[in-house]
Amino acid sequence: MRSVKLLVTLGLVAAAVGCGDQRAPADNRVRDAGTAERARRVAAAWEGSEAARVWSRGYYPLGDAVQLPDGAFHTDADKRAYATQNFTLRALLPDTAQKRAKVRWRDGDSLTLPLASAREAYDQVARGGNSGPALTVTAARLGEMTMPTSRGAATVPAWLFTVKGYDTPLKRVAVTPSELPRSPIGAVPERTDALMPLVGLDTVARDGRTLTVRAEHGGCDDGPAVDVLETEGSVVLSASIRGTSDGPCTSESRVEKLTVKLRHPVGDRILLDAFTGRPVPPRQQSARPAQ
Repeated sequence: MRSVKLLVTLGLVAAAVGCGDQRAPADNRVRDAGTAERARRVAAAWEGSEAARVWSRGYYPLGDAVQLPDGAFHTDADKRAYATQNFTLRALLPDTAQKRAKVRWRDGDSLTLPLASAREAYDQVARGGNSGPALTVTAARLGEMTMPTSRGAATVPAWLFTVKGYDTPLKRVAVTPSELPRSPIGAVPERTDALMPLVGLDTVARDGRTLTVRAEHGGCDDGPAVDVLETEGSVVLSASIRGTSDGPCTSESRVEKLTVKLRHPVGDRILLDAFTGRPVPPRQQSARPAQ
């Protein structure tokens, strides 16, 4: 087995989703021995692997596919319209013969990827169609936006939608993420309270050290937690459930946001899910899985 140079193992701070209440920071705790070994195995499997090589050359976004107009939103009605994806189109969406476009990194590297049409991009943000308040799109054009990726910040093709009442456009990424590499290690056979799959990655903060992820838990526990194993080439996240009860319990599944503090910026390291053995999937991005 390849050697893994450990930088740090951390506990996690949880922030609840829903009513807006803030959980107190969870105490650092000794991680389950089996979970710790699984995280080390995942890190070792990826170190120097073909999957890691493919990952280092691809486009894997780590941020939201949509960037809002400056000052969004002015009113509660506009906030509700965006939350419900309720839009009204008052413009002809442009056609383009261009089928591919380049993602460009600051070090000079670039990658050419399939380009989504204006209609495809619009349909990704405007899925509502209800009778409530709506945001009105009055124009659209092809432009660019900056996106955090697994290789650092990149300039990415984007469709820019002019929204009535706002001076700057709503931007939506216009390229498809690269195909995910085949993982060098399989998933854990079944879930346990000590190890669960993550729902996904929300954001990586500008400091590169603060991650927001989503994790599941049930109705009769103290919520999810995430442990972190940092190595030179990867950050392995292990999701678990805290404070489970043996008494009567409802079967509902809840999803909460967790704020993960790293010792070192993510940089170009791979964010891995200990349960699946695969990269943590980003929110609102649909990378094509390897067949």
